[in-house]
Amino acid sequence: MSKDYTYAVARIRSRELSLLSRQDIDNLINSKSYDDCLQYLYDKGFGTDEQETDVSALLAAERKKLWELMAELTDDMSPFDVFRYSDDFHNLKVSVKAVTRDVNPNGMFMQNGTVSGEKIYDAIKSHNYKNLPELLQNTAQQAMTTLLHTGDGQLCDIIIDHDCLNCIYEKAFETDSEVIGLYAELTVASADIKTAVRCEKTGKSLDFITSALAQCESLNVNLLAKAASKSLDEIFNYLSTTSYSTAVEALKTSPSAFEKWCDDKLIDSIKPQKSEPFTIGPLAAYIIARENEIKTVRLILSAKLNGLDPGAVNERLRDMYV
Repeated sequence: MSKDYTYAVARIRSRELSLLSRQDIDNLINSKSYDDCLQYLYDKGFGTDEQETDVSALLAAERKKLWELMAELTDDMSPFDVFRYSDDFHNLKVSVKAVTRDVNPNGMFMQNGTVSGEKIYDAIKSHNYKNLPELLQNTAQQAMTTLLHTGDGQLCDIIIDHDCLNCIYEKAFETDSEVIGLYAELTVASADIKTAVRCEKTGKSLDFITSALAQCESLNVNLLAKAASKSLDEIFNYLSTTSYSTAVEALKTSPSAFEKWCDDKLIDSIKPQKSEPFTIGPLAAYIIARENEIKTVRLILSAKLNGLDPGAVNERLRDMYV
């Protein structure tokens, strides 16, 4: 029997009213200073009573509030693990490198994974991989062995990133949610495309590229790998035959333009959830919308701090959910 999310969706509907609109984004861009931006965000409910002035601290507080809300709305957080795995695997990457380089990882961990970064670090440091969640055990052991034997940090990252994508993809289709499935498909496909482009630019071999790409339905990774082993034009030609054909121009422009294309496509895909009253879809859509909002605010605040031209910032802004 499927779970009834009617109450949770009703709560989310009220929270959607406080999401930043395009008008809010324009107001932030047109603010005279960084401090004015912060005040506008405080007035919109950002931050805590401490009124954080550091970008990272402010947005970390927002992500914490997001996940505290989701925990309030449902007694089973596992369907949302797909959104949290990236923090887990980031923390695994930090832990492996901290242990092998004998550095203190404090302050480097993401805080919203399915397990704490400190627990991952302790397991890696003691080489007791059984203390890790099952999804991290083999990856942790392989990454540690690779880094200790080869000293190749890039190869270690490839192993961890590849397994992260696989876990996101597998978990998404366990949930039987269209929104979570869309998120996973675009997340894996966009990562594969970015990896293919990087591999082409650095002259990686076909075997290396193939091992770095994660399987997904919307791309034939074997054809993508072959294209990446030849030239950028071959990558663009292959993508032109897929549902990512409209992303080619963004890829030709810059990596950030491609990331914007991906984020906008995802936001556009989840907007129908605004009229869905009963399923997990609106909750998943809200998570995506809030993460998109946080990413947009980070861009604007960083631009204010660095004195970037508002016109240049506008070109990189994502579409908003509301």
